[in-house]
Amino acid sequence: MLKLIKQFFGKKEKSQRDPQKTKSIQATSHSVQPHKAKVRTSPNPETKTAKPRKSHHNKEKIGGKHWLKASEYGIYPRMIQRNALTVVEKLQRNGYEAYVVGGCLRDLLLEKKPKDFDVATNANPEQIKKIFQRQCRLIGRRFRLAHIMFGREVIEVATFRAEHQEEHHGELSRQNDDGMLLRDNVYGSLENDAHRRDFTVNALYYDPQNNILIDYFNGVEDLRNGKLRLIGDAETRYQEDPVRMLRAMRFMAKLDMFLERDTEAPLKRCAPLLKNIPAARLFDESLKLLQNGCGLKTYELLKHYDLIQYLFPTLTPFFTEHQDSLAERMICTALHSTDERIKDNLRVNPAFLLAAFYWYPLREKIDQLKNEADLNNFDAFSVAASEILDGLCRALTVPRRYTMVIRDIWQLQLQLPKRSGNRAEKTMEQPKFRAGYDLLTMRAELEGSELIELVKWWHEYQLSNSQQRENLMVEQNERHPQPKKKRRYRRRKPNTKAKNAE
Repeated sequence: MLKLIKQFFGKKEKSQRDPQKTKSIQATSHSVQPHKAKVRTSPNPETKTAKPRKSHHNKEKIGGKHWLKASEYGIYPRMIQRNALTVVEKLQRNGYEAYVVGGCLRDLLLEKKPKDFDVATNANPEQIKKIFQRQCRLIGRRFRLAHIMFGREVIEVATFRAEHQEEHHGELSRQNDDGMLLRDNVYGSLENDAHRRDFTVNALYYDPQNNILIDYFNGVEDLRNGKLRLIGDAETRYQEDPVRMLRAMRFMAKLDMFLERDTEAPLKRCAPLLKNIPAARLFDESLKLLQNGCGLKTYELLKHYDLIQYLFPTLTPFFTEHQDSLAERMICTALHSTDERIKDNLRVNPAFLLAAFYWYPLREKIDQLKNEADLNNFDAFSVAASEILDGLCRALTVPRRYTMVIRDIWQLQLQLPKRSGNRAEKTMEQPKFRAGYDLLTMRAELEGSELIELVKWWHEYQLSNSQQRENLMVEQNERHPQPKKKRRYRRRKPNTKAKNAE
């Protein structure tokens, strides 16, 4: 009986002591737990990777020459877009490295407003998809990316890239005979990714959790000096992606920078590689070049480095030594107008810009067809417009929604001089009337003569009420009376009944 009582109370005391013992054991095990290392994604995204562990910054690295205190450069987490911070925090919470990266940091250092915020991580696209699920959309084959959707806003997330090795060729990496990358999905570490970036000013990484700015190639110093420098051998980097030449022009114009000598040297030699770029991609790049608020300066740089001919080959015959042809002057006028509209936060339409670029080539083609093929004005316009647009679309895949507007703007140049009767009212009802009128204004600035009077008339007509418009039409008809149409006499048919009666 005594033994049973001792056993009963002994178990109770043991059960009361066990939780404390358990807590002490857990505390001891937690205190001796080793520091968790950063996880690097396997180069092959299809192979199964180990479960990611939380990554923490090494104090030695933070004190290193590449790891800078962002606050000393005026960058704080509050300056980063909320959705970008959310993506970085969620990736880090799931045990991955994640940084805000690229052009947004460059713009913040220059005290400019970033257009968008991108993120780089060591998680591969499939792992990103697993974390964000329906909110994530994977895109691209050549360069696999993840888009994290926040309503209409998109945060682009790229996996750290690495240098290409022979064993990677195939599904992960592919190059053509000219060295251009056809597929670039070899994954690596943060430092590998920095080496794969194009320019030093874009190879910047920011960790908002620790407010650390990572700069492997002195991009901050280059930014201060206004120097644009490619990472690695310039010719090899241009061969990998010839669009980098166009990006160099854009950054030089937009950021007011100069090209480093080694980066500049192979430009003209590598320029023909742009022929290998798909026309659709060149169209997107041309919009970035000419609609960035510094379009005129970018155009001058493109001409200086002989790159313009690969974007607008059908315009090159109209370029002169002194840059004084009507076509060249129109291009400069249109780009200057576009730059001013962007500074004033007004909308710009690529269709108007292209319509202005190709107006004088179109007019020359119309005159040629009228003289050689003996076509009337309307038929000559239809044929010439089709030929000019075909040439444009071969170089740049311009979407149909733009080519239709271009044709409408050109058509209005033929309609605006005709104001008799109710033609003025019908012309003004055209959807693209304002764009057509703006092009007419630019033409009057370049050509003068009768176009100045035409522009003034249309300006007054737009600001007038119905009674004033009628008065304008009466004055117009008195100055330029409409020629009377010749009356056509129909040949009378013979009276068959009279003949039959005879």
